[in-house]
Amino acid sequence: MDDDIESILYIAREISVYRIPPLNKNEGHRANDWGDLAAPLWKGRLKVLENSKGVTLVFEDATTVFAKTGYDPARPSVEAVLDSSRYFVVRVEDEGKKAYIGMGFAERTDSFDFNVALQDYTK
Repeated sequence: MDDDIESILYIAREISVYRIPPLNKNEGHRANDWGDLAAPLWKGRLKVLENSKGVTLVFEDATTVFAKTGYDPARPSVEAVLDSSRYFVVRVEDEGKKAYIGMGFAERTDSFDFNVALQDYTK
């Protein structure tokens, strides 16, 4: 039985997830390269949870978990895009497989709060 206490560092009530193209050499990701941002691959909420093992980002809707991934500040799995403050690239790892997805917030204040939650954990 896992009695580890979990703290919620941040919840975004609505985020969008996008399929993103591979990264070009020596350039960062750009949300404009992701196609129609009004037509995401998935919509749901994001929870940033902390326990004694670290921080986990959980992408979920009312019935299912879409994806989850650990956050390690030493090898960050979250990267801001170059052309917007509302979009990020997230590395999702599951059983040795990894994928990169685009994540977008509807409001800049939500993306700011998300960034602050990760920075507070890093300190």
